[in-house]
Amino acid sequence: MSKIIKAFALLLTALAVTACGTDLNTAPPVYQTGFISMDTYISLTVYGENRESAAKSCQSEIERLEELLSATDSDSEVYKINSSEGMPVTVSDDTKAVISQALLTAEESGGALDITLRPVVKEWGFTTGEYKVPDSAVLEKLLEKADYKAVQLKENIVSLPKDFQIDLGAVAKGYAGDKAIEKLKERGITSALVNLGGNVQTLGAKPDGTSWNVAVKSPFDESCLCVLRVQNKAIVTSGNYERYFEDENGKRYHHIIDPADGFPADNGIVSATVIGDKGLTCDALSTAIFVMGSDKAEKLWREKGDFEMLLVTDDKKILVTEGILDSFSNSSNMEVTVIKK
Repeated sequence: MSKIIKAFALLLTALAVTACGTDLNTAPPVYQTGFISMDTYISLTVYGENRESAAKSCQSEIERLEELLSATDSDSEVYKINSSEGMPVTVSDDTKAVISQALLTAEESGGALDITLRPVVKEWGFTTGEYKVPDSAVLEKLLEKADYKAVQLKENIVSLPKDFQIDLGAVAKGYAGDKAIEKLKERGITSALVNLGGNVQTLGAKPDGTSWNVAVKSPFDESCLCVLRVQNKAIVTSGNYERYFEDENGKRYHHIIDPADGFPADNGIVSATVIGDKGLTCDALSTAIFVMGSDKAEKLWREKGDFEMLLVTDDKKILVTEGILDSFSNSSNMEVTVIKK
């Protein structure tokens, strides 16, 4: 299944327009559009007087950011960083903001998020589609040149050691969602939903004043896991079902790599959803938490206190932080445990 088709399938189950909770059959005028960017299918649902022009402004902004943050576009700032041969590169405020948040989350999570893993991810074939299980010795060698602490960011200048490479795929969509929301607000929009391949961001409430119903997909099948009722929030999920391949024995290998050993993270979590005010922060945290596992994730949640989360374990249990319990509706038959302060 291609990445784009897979993203579209995820859209149908992760958006608020699924069978889990239909929001868009209301009377107020609405403008809806979809397009391909950032290697996924993006959907915009905008209400208000300037809805069409606002949506088009969002699309232009997201496409502009893709040109800056893509690791494969030879004109992007990330590509220039990776090709710098150790020389400093001056970047835009946008690239600076994304790298800064990624490094902050890396520090907070003890390195669970690491934007310098691009050579390792490439070796697995997740950037090329040429999948394979690498030799452990090869991964060990590649990991010698993968360490987020080696990324130097001073003002708008990025320095990366020779042979190091970064990839902002774990955070770029979250930032794009934030900027899309900003564009909507600039044009007076107060009710909208932005979906970037499963990264959902809501602006305000629905036109009738009620919360958006955002469905979260089950990591085990195509069913709906739960519904979250939110306003002015970002909801970002990282899961082992998003991008993966299977070897000749049917063993699955997913794309979220553990920086500790270079293999797909295997800490008991199959899906991690983070709910917060900013898409960039939620995007970074969802990946980090997936890698960390539930115990360390709970500790981080208690320490930070500025986000909520929903975890699904490999033994089919749901862990929900108490801050979103009132907005959470379980659509599965899985046992739910509430994580308390």
